[in-house]
Amino acid sequence: MQDLFDEVGLSAGAVYRYFGSKEDMVLAIAEESLGEAISIIHNFAMSPENQGLGMALGNALEALERKHAKNQMASISMLSWAEALRNPELARRGSDLVGPMREDLTELVRRLQSTGELPQQPAPEALGAVLMSVVSGFILQLALMDDQPEGAVADAVRALWPADPDS
Repeated sequence: MQDLFDEVGLSAGAVYRYFGSKEDMVLAIAEESLGEAISIIHNFAMSPENQGLGMALGNALEALERKHAKNQMASISMLSWAEALRNPELARRGSDLVGPMREDLTELVRRLQSTGELPQQPAPEALGAVLMSVVSGFILQLALMDDQPEGAVADAVRALWPADPDS
């Protein structure tokens, strides 16, 4: 915590006058960091253009990559997730925070199933969970490894799920 206080240039007392507890502080940081990721996923998942799964997800991953390069969003997300493992209230609040991201991905799957781009089975919720795993796994890799050339993972996702399977 002292590192955090030093980084913002405030004393512990000044920080705790604003935040009621360490958990409130961690949640505020998580909400800001994850809020950016949630917004990125929402914008791409809810895009009205019929751009296909690979393009939508690839574009979202590129946007997450840019955001991480700018402000270490993935690293902050990982710290928030780690803190949630030891604190059930943070875990519950964190789940409430990222739940809409999975819902947006599930809605994208439903749209693509309705157009025939994705098969009707498995259920949209299961495919949405898979896509959420891709997003969270990408965030994990950005935070811990970050060893891929810029845009490489997004390009791989586009190749894996092309809009035109014959291309």
